[in-house]
Formats: sequence, structure tokens, C-alpha cells
Amino acid sequence: MATEASGVESTKQLNVFERYLTVWVGLCIVGGIVLGKIAPDLARSLDAMSIYVNGAPVVSIPIAIALFFMMYPIMVKIDFAEVIRAGKSPQPVLLTLVVNWGIKPFTMFAIASFFLGYVFRDLLPGTEVIKDGTEVELFRSYISGAILLGIAPCTAMVLMWGYLARGNQGHTLVMVAINSLTMLVLYGLLGGWLLGVNEMPVPWEALLLSIGIYVALPLIAGYYSRKWLIAAKGQVWFEAKFLHVLTPVSIIALLGTLVLLFSLKGETIIANPLTILWIAIPLFIQTVLIFVITYLLAKLLRFSYEDAAPSAMIGASNHFEVAIATATMLYGLSSGAALATVVGVLIEVPVMLMLVKICLRTQSWFPHAADHA
Repeated sequence: MATEASGVESTKQLNVFERYLTVWVGLCIVGGIVLGKIAPDLARSLDAMSIYVNGAPVVSIPIAIALFFMMYPIMVKIDFAEVIRAGKSPQPVLLTLVVNWGIKPFTMFAIASFFLGYVFRDLLPGTEVIKDGTEVELFRSYISGAILLGIAPCTAMVLMWGYLARGNQGHTLVMVAINSLTMLVLYGLLGGWLLGVNEMPVPWEALLLSIGIYVALPLIAGYYSRKWLIAAKGQVWFEAKFLHVLTPVSIIALLGTLVLLFSLKGETIIANPLTILWIAIPLFIQTVLIFVITYLLAKLLRFSYEDAAPSAMIGASNHFEVAIATATMLYGLSSGAALATVVGVLIEVPVMLMLVKICLRTQSWFPHAADHA
């Protein structure tokens, strides 16, 4: 049985970008605000370099490039052959799918609506003009960002959370692949419906284009480049050399995007410094609630610890890269929705490391895989 010490020791496996992601995000907030003050037109000029459809900006070219490099390193790690082997242990896969797509989007919508639309509503005053020129209330924009986080199951950092929790990495890899494929269909459908319930404009063309650019394109590029590189160089070279070099690329691209975002949102944050806290509270509650629901269901279903831990981690964590990309495309880089998705990045690492420690301390609640053998 792994001890708490071994769990803490294993965090050394995180690279410097992953281990201190919260610190980097904090620095991006400060750097972006400073950039917005000394060069206020820079981010606007970059965001204005867009692909236009019917005279309206739809895809910001610099942001699309940055977000592709956020997504590609994630997708190239996925071995879709694992999906075929998922049938050997269907229960953990089914539980994760039910939680990710049948529970999590709706609890996120309910919790975000309650806190941001009711409890904190008077603390989030004002309106904003989003990308299509529509004026919306800020609290609805923040709820929209939370919705986009809630319907984006993690396919990147969750590999590390499962590893640190001493979980079944085979199950984690299977769910990463299945979630990536499922997002192609359900992300747009659920996202469009819940955004509509939140009384936000839903530009369906932009939403579907977002899925194509930020999910399908890197997914296809990752699949074929992985296949070609392994065939040409071998599995060992691919994992030891290529992935090692590629690992920081995703987070570097993410941080660059955040600097641009906060250069546009600096005035809002300075005027309302507690905005990030008000957004973080429902996101934190949602993360812990989904973890508890999945972990307890896994116990009731008599999962081994090795399957229970990653199932709970996959449910709790969010694919913030896709959420940021979609919020940016739908409502603009300077929107409240984009800011809310960034708050998800800010709390991801400390909250998930806390949940890893909870898993390691509660291993005795579950039988282990060796006991099932």
C-alpha cells in the first residue's frame, strides 16, 4: 500500500511547468495586466487578426495557433488501441462516462447559477459586449465559462493525477481516448443547450467550428503523427525523446494565451479584484462534489482502488484548454466567459493535488487489484 509520503514524493514526477502551474498562471495575470497598461493595443491587434465569415471575426489566427499547440501535445499521447481493450473492464468506463456526461454538466450549471447568478450576483455587476456585438450581463458570461469547463472532461493532466494516486493507468488512458472521441459529439450539443438555458447567445456555427479546430484537428494530427513517428523511430524514441521535448509546449502555449487574455481583462480585475474569488468558489465546490460522487459510487460498485482513484480524478478535473478555446471563439478573448475558464486553470493543480492525497489516505476503503486476481 502506498503511504502519504510516497504520494508526496511522487509529485516530483511533475515537470516544473506542471508542478507550479498555479504560480505561472498568477504571474500571467500580473504580466498580462502590466502589458495591458503599457501596450494596450497589442492584444487587441493580435486578436483582430482573424478569419472573417459574413463580415464577422470568427477565428483569431494567433489564438488558434496558440491553442492548437495547447491541444496537440495532449492528443499525440493518446493510444486509441487502448479503447478496443476497454471491454475487459467495462464498469469503470461506464461510470466515468455517466459522471462526465450525465451528472457533471448539470451540477456545474446548477452550482454556477446558484452562486454567480444568485449569491454573488450583486458583487458581479455590469454588462459586456461579446464577440457578436450582443450586450450581456457579466454574471451570465461568468456562468457560461463555468458551463464550458463543466462539459470538458480532462484528457491531459488527468494522466498525471491518476499516476500520482497510484491508479490504473490503462483505465486512465482508455478514458482519455473515449472522452476525446465523445467530445466531438456531446460537447457541442450539451454546451449549446446549457448556454441557451443560461440566456446567452449560442452561435452554433462558431461552436461547431470550435470543436473542429480545437478538438478534431489536433486529434487527427496527433493520431497520424503518433502512428508515423512510432513506425519510423520506434516506441522507445517516441516516449523518451519526442514526448519529453513536447511536454512543456502545451503549457507554454497556454501561458502565452493567458497573458493576452489578462492584458484585455486587467481593468476589470483591478476594478473588481475579488471577481476571481467569486468565480473560484463554485468551481471548487463542483470539483470536490464530483470527486466525492464518483469515489463513493466506485466504492458502492466494489471497484478496486486502482480503478476507483482515476475514475474520480477524471470526473473531477476539467479540460480547461478546450474550455478556454471555445469561450474565446464564441464570446471573445476579453469576455467574462474566457476569464471564468482561466480561473479553472488557476485552481486546478492545488485542488487536484489535494484530492490525490485524499485518495492515497483512503486506499483501505477499497480492495486492491491484486486482491481481485
